[in-house]
Amino acid sequence: MKKEIIFAAAIWFLSTISLAQNKKDLEILADWMCGSFNSEEQSLQDSTYYHISLEMHRIWENHSDGFWIYVEQAVAETKDKPYRQRIYQIIEFDGDFKSIIFSIPNEENYVGGYKDISKFNSLTPSQLDIREGCEVIIKRKDENTFIGSTTDDNCLSTLRGAVYATTKVVITKNSMMSWDQGFNSNHEQVWGAVKGGYIFNKVITH
Repeated sequence: MKKEIIFAAAIWFLSTISLAQNKKDLEILADWMCGSFNSEEQSLQDSTYYHISLEMHRIWENHSDGFWIYVEQAVAETKDKPYRQRIYQIIEFDGDFKSIIFSIPNEENYVGGYKDISKFNSLTPSQLDIREGCEVIIKRKDENTFIGSTTDDNCLSTLRGAVYATTKVVITKNSMMSWDQGFNSNHEQVWGAVKGGYIFNKVITH
C-alpha cells in the first residue's frame, strides 16, 4: 500500500511538472510568433520568392482561453492592401500545441489592426469563422525550435483549382518558416512555393 501511495504521488508530481512546462512552452511559442516579420532577405537571394510583410500581434490579452493573434500578410510594396487576414488561437493540445485558424467577417475593417489593436474591441471570438481542418499542430522540437503542420488533406481550398491546402511551419525566436501549398484532386501542387517555405525574419518584437 505504501509503495502504491508513493508511486501515485510520483506520477502526480511528474504530471504537475509536465503541465507547468507545457504552459511555459505555450507562452514562449506565442511570444516567438508575435512581431513584425518580412521575407526581404530571402527575396534578394532568390527571385522566385516575393518580399512579403507579415504582421502578427496579440489581441484580447484578457482572455484565458489561450493566446489570440491577429495576422496580416501583404506584398511589402503594397502593405496597406493585405492579401490575407486571419486570427489565430494558440492553445495546448494533447501535450503539444494547436494553432486554430479563423477568418474575420468584414476583414477590410481591420486592415492595419496590428498598429491599433483597439479595432478588435468590438469583435468577439463567436463572430469569427473557424477554418475547419486548417488548424496547425505544433510540437516543441528542441530548446530553439517549434515545428508544425496541418493534418493530411483536411484543409479544404478552392483557390486556383485546388481542393485542399497544407501548411508547414518552423518557428524560432527570431524567424518563422511558413510553407503553404495547394493541391488538386490528383495531389498535384497548383499554388504555393515549390522549392520550400517562405522564411520570415523578425524585424520588430512585440
